[in-house]
Amino acid sequence: MKKGILFFVFSLLIIAFSSFQKKSPFDLKASISRGQEIYNINCIACHMEKGEGLEGVYPPLAKSDYLMADKKRSIIQILKGVTGPMKVNGVDYDGEMNAFELSDSEVSDVLNYVRNSFGNKGVAVLPAEVLAARK
Repeated sequence: MKKGILFFVFSLLIIAFSSFQKKSPFDLKASISRGQEIYNINCIACHMEKGEGLEGVYPPLAKSDYLMADKKRSIIQILKGVTGPMKVNGVDYDGEMNAFELSDSEVSDVLNYVRNSFGNKGVAVLPAEVLAARK
């Protein structure tokens, strides 16, 4: 009986202790790597291999003032798509991009890839930010 009680108390202590441990930090490098594969499957046809797009038709992601100006807008545009006029690096675009059916982690990964490739340097987009934008 004493062994059963001790085991129970010990188990509770382990559970309580594990809930206070810090979560591992977000691995931006791994996210960027995963995002490249997602980009190659979903984005490369329009935005091209080096993110240069097609002037006047498909906006560039390379050194993109529009992309880097608003992280939340980028999340929403991947989740819901985008239509209508926009100005990217001084060039007008008026097209359409369909929404993508990606998980929160996949949206995070592809945005981390494009926001840290093609001459861009941005802070991480976290899956929790994508989840919040879905609501």
